[in-house]
Amino acid sequence: MTASPIPITIITGFLGSGKTTLILNLIPQLPDNYRLALVKNEFGDVAVDSQLAASSAISGVRELLNGCICCNLVGSLGDALETLRTEQSPDRFIIETSGSAFPATLAMEINRIARETGHYVLDGVISVIDVENWKGYDDTSVTAKLQANYTDLLVLNKWEHVSERALEECIDRILDLDLDVPTPREKSDKGWVSKDVLLGLDAKLAKSAEEEQEHPHDHDHHSEVEVLSVTLSSPDPSDGVSWPRLKTLLQEASKDEVYRIKAVFYCLEAPSSSNGDKSALPTTADSPGRYILNWAFGRWTVTQVPNTQQEEPVLRMTVVTGRCESAKWQRRIEVGEFTALHREPEAPRLNVVRVS
Repeated sequence: MTASPIPITIITGFLGSGKTTLILNLIPQLPDNYRLALVKNEFGDVAVDSQLAASSAISGVRELLNGCICCNLVGSLGDALETLRTEQSPDRFIIETSGSAFPATLAMEINRIARETGHYVLDGVISVIDVENWKGYDDTSVTAKLQANYTDLLVLNKWEHVSERALEECIDRILDLDLDVPTPREKSDKGWVSKDVLLGLDAKLAKSAEEEQEHPHDHDHHSEVEVLSVTLSSPDPSDGVSWPRLKTLLQEASKDEVYRIKAVFYCLEAPSSSNGDKSALPTTADSPGRYILNWAFGRWTVTQVPNTQQEEPVLRMTVVTGRCESAKWQRRIEVGEFTALHREPEAPRLNVVRVS
């Protein structure tokens, strides 16, 4: 008996819109025996969200790093799906794209893989809209507009932080994108949307994308962002990063210049999120705890995760900036404004590289 094709849901949205939060809020709504496999596409070499997601009952995670899933990483997608299919036997795939991915191209690639293998079916494309910051990046980002246009469902996120008028203006801007058919919209509850809304879409995007001989993907959307990879190491395995110094970066990063900061770091004190909530202290005295940092548009969260048995740098961080902005932030990081060791503040082993 031939197995039914495994549904695939694409979740896209501009940098910092709240895609991972949407996924993590979906997981508790699924049955206990439901197996969800995640394919994540990230800039840089810090697979932060994958580590966070892997600790949240997802059956398997594959990471496609240092490139865009709708451009130079397209060939890797089939391998990632096949590995998860054979190793995890999932009930569903979720593909979370990088903030610059163009969903129509990805939908066409999934349909091609589905036809060739018979193992998959595209369930739909979901675009997460950051209502609070949409007015800023829809003026400058072609990709943000395309993500809002080529989709089956728009999830309005962070609308709680704006006035009713600002919410209406955001919706009006979206409606001005020349949508042929009005796209369903759903307001999230701080990143939570019912699974009945998110899963089982009609995948009209998949059908329309296949019918187009040409699609608006001739822009170089990688030119919209620049990416820095930051590593801070210490010869002392019991050392950690200076949290006050790192926090300075989070406070001073301008949301007009910096789109996203993600990091895995070790710390000897309890770091705090932007709302003042402190993470748990390290579980062992005189040993650092391991934390995941997510920053977007002036707000950040810090989440404690289990220490790994592998040797890691004290800090591994990816900083995504706007076009022509990375050089300034690279210089500030390199001179030590934002990075230092807790016990060895004057001799950091710091490496800052622009990777995109």
